[in-house]
Amino acid sequence: MQAGVRRAVVLVSGGLDSATILAIARQQGFELNALSFDYGQRHRFELEAAQRVCAAANVARQITVPLDLRAFGGSALTDNIAVPKDRSDAEMSGGIPITYVPARNTIFLSVALGWAEVLGAMDLFIGVNAVDYSGYPDCRPEFIAAFERLANLATKAGVEGTALWKVHAPLIALSKADIIRRGIELEVDYGMTHSCYDPDPTGRSCGHCDSCQLRLKGFAEAGLTDPAVYVTR
Repeated sequence: MQAGVRRAVVLVSGGLDSATILAIARQQGFELNALSFDYGQRHRFELEAAQRVCAAANVARQITVPLDLRAFGGSALTDNIAVPKDRSDAEMSGGIPITYVPARNTIFLSVALGWAEVLGAMDLFIGVNAVDYSGYPDCRPEFIAAFERLANLATKAGVEGTALWKVHAPLIALSKADIIRRGIELEVDYGMTHSCYDPDPTGRSCGHCDSCQLRLKGFAEAGLTDPAVYVTR
């Protein structure tokens, strides 16, 4: 590892949150190594968004790992299951939705940890949020703390005590509006991002899934117009 270089592996989906954490890691002086996943998600337009976001951030490296979770299914994002639409705030916060992909963040962080160990990057960044989110269990502070402990138990550097792994989740306690405000401060172009779970064949966002509703609400509360292209709003 080059002397004085602080490397980080950043999980970049192409969505609003991951674009923001990439900008935060850059502001903190990390060399950016971006990791995306082609996991069979129905909203694969986010992978094109990830490429745009990474190019704009001038990342050192970007890797997209093929990992087809359609083999397991069990989620509206990876299986032939309808994406819920027009749910109320109470419904979105009332339980774990069918858009939950089983163990997704555990899988993604585990792969990120492997790459980070090769790079000598002791810092992992993930854009999970425990305020404006859809009830996913792997977006909670308890999960982040548990995975950080695992990282320091399950790696050569952790066992030998030569370095400590840190999992950064800088958005975890922010509202969607606050995330957007933070990103605007860091000059994130949210027009490059994609958040919709069920886009049309041209990539336009549906405006009705949980992700679209949370995004639109966040921009409205921030007093801004969402630059994403929607079929309907």
